[in-house]
Amino acid sequence: VGGRDVTSVESEPMAITNLTIDINPPSQIEAGRYTIPVVATTSTSTTTLNLEVVITGTYNMELTTPTGLLSGSIIAGQEKKIEFVVRNTGSSNISGVKLSGSAPAGWTVSFEPKNIDKIMPGEVSQVIATVKADKNAIPGDYIGNFDARTPEASAKAAFRFSVKTPMLWGWVGIFIILAAIGSVYYLFRKYGRR
Repeated sequence: VGGRDVTSVESEPMAITNLTIDINPPSQIEAGRYTIPVVATTSTSTTTLNLEVVITGTYNMELTTPTGLLSGSIIAGQEKKIEFVVRNTGSSNISGVKLSGSAPAGWTVSFEPKNIDKIMPGEVSQVIATVKADKNAIPGDYIGNFDARTPEASAKAAFRFSVKTPMLWGWVGIFIILAAIGSVYYLFRKYGRR
């Protein structure tokens, strides 16, 4: 009434008084129809009006790994499979979830499955992301961005990759170092006494 919160109003006989009723449902309420009784009481009479509210539910989801860990190692030029879970944290079904990912230049990302038909509230769906690092990636940390999206909600996850070089290159490096030491030793033996 007049923009004020009230619990009672005065009304003249045969007059009309407009009231606005604010209804604030809990954030995790299930979708459905709910009846809300509104009671008006005077000293001589009582009347009840049943309001029907249709809750469509909330849409929310989370993209993470089963352990919550969003980092791991990968070898340059090789593939790594990462298990992700898409969790419906809303109160309505989410459907038509599309998965995508992006990684540094020269990397590839694919999902199995690429789409999830439906996830019920509180449920999870598992997907496998296959990431292949660029064969020329130098050792260090890289970020891959993963995305789950529906028309109603979306979720993102950033995964940190620690790139390691293949063991072959480690052995090649050791061989080069040994060859250099051998060459220096040979030169000292041959020319060191002159």
